[in-house]
Amino acid sequence: MFAPADLSPRVRRVAAGAIQRAWAWISAVGCIGPDDQAGRRFRSMGRASCICFPPGSVFGQSAIEIGSQTLIGPFVSLAAGMPGQPPRGANQPPVVVIGDRCSIGRGSSIVGLRHIEIGDDVAVAPNVYITDHDHRYDDPAVPIAGQDPVEGEVRIGSGSWLGTGVVVLPGSDIGCHVAVAAGSVVRGRLPDRCLVAGAPARVVRRYQDGQGWEPPFRHRLAEPGHDREEPDE
Repeated sequence: MFAPADLSPRVRRVAAGAIQRAWAWISAVGCIGPDDQAGRRFRSMGRASCICFPPGSVFGQSAIEIGSQTLIGPFVSLAAGMPGQPPRGANQPPVVVIGDRCSIGRGSSIVGLRHIEIGDDVAVAPNVYITDHDHRYDDPAVPIAGQDPVEGEVRIGSGSWLGTGVVVLPGSDIGCHVAVAAGSVVRGRLPDRCLVAGAPARVVRRYQDGQGWEPPFRHRLAEPGHDREEPDE
């Protein structure tokens, strides 16, 4: 086999084009849909939903529900339960529920032991970590990884947005239409219709009925086709 540096420019162009076309074909055909064998392993996977190729680590599909028209990006890890546990029966509640028309960004992880529920129309940016359990560290004589986890149900309300690198910890309850700034760490309850930022995440702007957003935006958003002026933070 020739090293890339040994190829002539023409041969390299031809080889690169062939590889790129092949990868595009593999990526398109390798997506997991509701009618595929891999898609049928989930408890449910709605119409027109898709897990992009290549997928991340996926475990416990029988306890994962995915709604309709939901797009899950490449390298997204989905896990329900622990290795070695028997699959959940149909009469048991699901561990991970993802609603309709959601998008889960590349490289994100949704890891559940108890219950994680993501509402409809939720957008999750790349490299977001969502979990409903965490390691205890109570006993200093036992390695932290060897201590039983602490669990707390997680809910993410419909219409919300989680920016890149957000971490959602056990017990989090995120309201509807909540924007979580990139890099934030969420724990606890967040009200509907707000913007949160920081570690731990705190409310920095909130919508009040009859008053609008507080603190208010300094400038109105520009009309389509014109430059936009960013709101104050």
